[in-house]
Amino acid sequence: MKILIINGSPKGKQSNTLKLARAFADGFSEACSSELEELTVRDLDIRPCLGCFSCWRKTPGKCVLPDDMAGVLEKLVRADLVLWSFGLYYFSVPGKLKLLIDRQLPLALPFMDASSASGSHPSRFDLRGQRHVLISTCGFFTAEGNYQSVTAMFDHFLGKGRYETIFCGQGELFRVPELRERTDAYLAFVKKAGREYAGNGIQEDTRAGLGELLYPREVFEAMADASWGIEKESGQKEDPAYVFTRQMAALYNRASYAGRDRVLQMDYTDIGKCYQVVLKKDGYEVLKENFLTFTTRIVTPLTVWQDIAAGKISGQDAMMRRLYRVEGDFDLMLHWDEVFGAGSSPKEAAKPRRAGEKGPSFLCVLLPWITFWAATAFDRSVGAYLSIGVCAAMGIIFLRYRKTLYDAVSAAAVLGLSAALLADPSLYRFLLPTSYLLFGLLWSVSCLLRVPLTAWYSMKDYNGDKALENPLFLRTNRILTLAWGVLYLLTGLWTFFLMGTPAAPFLTVINNILPVFLGLFTAWFQRWYPAHYAAKAF
Repeated sequence: MKILIINGSPKGKQSNTLKLARAFADGFSEACSSELEELTVRDLDIRPCLGCFSCWRKTPGKCVLPDDMAGVLEKLVRADLVLWSFGLYYFSVPGKLKLLIDRQLPLALPFMDASSASGSHPSRFDLRGQRHVLISTCGFFTAEGNYQSVTAMFDHFLGKGRYETIFCGQGELFRVPELRERTDAYLAFVKKAGREYAGNGIQEDTRAGLGELLYPREVFEAMADASWGIEKESGQKEDPAYVFTRQMAALYNRASYAGRDRVLQMDYTDIGKCYQVVLKKDGYEVLKENFLTFTTRIVTPLTVWQDIAAGKISGQDAMMRRLYRVEGDFDLMLHWDEVFGAGSSPKEAAKPRRAGEKGPSFLCVLLPWITFWAATAFDRSVGAYLSIGVCAAMGIIFLRYRKTLYDAVSAAAVLGLSAALLADPSLYRFLLPTSYLLFGLLWSVSCLLRVPLTAWYSMKDYNGDKALENPLFLRTNRILTLAWGVLYLLTGLWTFFLMGTPAAPFLTVINNILPVFLGLFTAWFQRWYPAHYAAKAF
């Protein structure tokens, strides 16, 4: 299978549309082994058609012009799949691509095709098995209503309904590194379309994904207007830092409004510039002067923040290296992707989920232990049987919640403790403190792993799986996990030494109250520590 990409963009290899065409070709090749060739029309010597009809009369099938078009025609005839890749230029194809299209005349015979309703010429070659896909981006917020002249032209020389199209608005966004997460998601749909086209054709759900706007109209047009760096009223050139701030502000998601206006102040230390972004219920405003009292202030070199936006360095890594600092309300930083993610498609989870499955739940790791501690305190045998029953029921719970290593280890440990207690109820004197020690050991050992225990269960409030790549989030949870581990290790020790003493009646109270206090500390520390770390001078 030979695939020919005709790159008709004057930008050559820097074409935005070419990214889509290559993604489609990659997907097609995954499903059907293929040989790929690219033609960059900009780099070819293609002269305008003379209209002399020598290719029909004097030299049938051969043009008299001595340029690169003869080689292009040979490649066109040999191709099994032709991908026409081009940007929309003044509601049609780019000029040099139009030259190539005009110069296809030698591929046709001069005779009239009686089967054509409006008049046509039959092909000189049998190309009935050849397939064509038009792939194009444009600079408007949508492709709808902008491609009539393109499809009218291709309808004539390819045949109406005999080619596929992928038309995408907001094409210039594919060159913006800061928006790569959204554009990469779209390219994944294009690649999927290529795989499906190699089989039974592009599926409806894929077409729906291809038809999605990258960003809502108002967001795209605000970013597009800001990108020119020209003041709308005066026509004067704008400060690049102000342009950058405006484009960032254009991504504001009004649905993230938290019940009060936020004032984000950006202090760019390397250029001595400062701007404010006021985030309101009904939109945003960028201030150059007459500043308000900020709620969150980011003190950073512009170059650092540009690198973060471009994905050259993650914001979390930059914070850990203290390349910038944050003052005031840190909640904005914790929900940055939500606040400045206007209209972006829902992100796919890092791991595939079953329908209806939720993320990890702390209940899954706690339930077996709590059952063992509470139930066996009243009746050894009944408590052991109840604990075994809870461990067995965990399989049903895991149909709804994602299981972690810690859930599995907890269930296995409690199962073993319960079985030992049933075998010899007198062992309770040793099994109860052992249970606390094992639980404490579970927390403590997890501090040595890449993802500590508490991180799995708190990540849902901090961008889900993405939080597991945040070094500050992991450091915060590593500290907390160690604190919980130490608590339960100590609980195991004092339980062992105090059981059977006059202080034994107080054990239940102590062992239940201390986790409550540590839980309150955890809730406070999870918010305080990241803000404290980020506020330190860079």
